[in-house]
Amino acid sequence: MERVILAGADGVPAISYVEDRRNGLPCADLIEVVGPGAADAVMTKLPGWAVAGPVGLGEALVARGARVMRHAHEMTCELGTAPPAVATAPDGFRFVPCDRSPEEVFAAWRAAYPPGHPDHRGVDDAAALRDILTPLLGGKITGEILPWGLLAVDGDDAVAGGVVVTLFHGRPWVVEVFRHPAHTPAGLGARMLAAVRMRAAAGGCERLGLVVTEGNPARRVYERLGFTLVASSMTVVIPS
Repeated sequence: MERVILAGADGVPAISYVEDRRNGLPCADLIEVVGPGAADAVMTKLPGWAVAGPVGLGEALVARGARVMRHAHEMTCELGTAPPAVATAPDGFRFVPCDRSPEEVFAAWRAAYPPGHPDHRGVDDAAALRDILTPLLGGKITGEILPWGLLAVDGDDAVAGGVVVTLFHGRPWVVEVFRHPAHTPAGLGARMLAAVRMRAAAGGCERLGLVVTEGNPARRVYERLGFTLVASSMTVVIPS
C-alpha cells in the first residue's frame, strides 16, 4: 500500500495515510500520526474528506468541528486456534456461495441495519442499493470478493443473511455479517461466520479481520468465535 505524507503548516510531516474513498467521499484511510500538528494539518488540507485513524485524532478533529462517521474496533481471528462453533445452517436454511445479485441480497441486508442500529445507512433504499451494496458486491469498495463468503437462503431460495469477505488492503476481511431479523432465527450470524472461518482455513487463509462499530452487540458474537481486539479507530468527515 502506497502511503501519502501530509505535512503541517511548518512543512514537518504530520500524518501518513492510504488514499481511498468512503461513502462517496475521498478518504485518508489507515492514518498514522508521524509528527506534531496532525489535527490542524487535516483540518486545513483535507476539507470535505473522510479521515480514518486513531481515536485520539478523531476526537481532536470532532472538537474542531468534524462529524463522526464511525467509531469502530478492529478485530482479528487466528483461524488455526479459533474455538469450535456450530458451522451448519439451521433447519429450513442452507448456505450457498455469495454470488447472488445485489437486488436479491438487498432486502435481508437492508433489514439487518434498521434506524437506530449503529450501522444504519441514513440514505434511501435506491441510494443504498446503488451506492453501497452494488459496488460492495462488485468488489469496488473494500477490494475483490473472496470465495469464502456465503449467503443463507430459506426454503424458497430467498436470501435471508450473509457474510461477505473481501481482500481489503491485502488482508482477508469480513466486511458484512447480516441477517434479516424478522425472517431468521437468532444465532444465524454466528453459524454463518463460523462456516466462513472453516472455508477460509480450508482455502489456506491463516487470519481473518473485521471491524465492528462501537455499540454493536455483535461484538460479543465475534469474541466467542475467536476474534480479538487489535485496535480502535474513528472515521470523521472534515467540514468543507
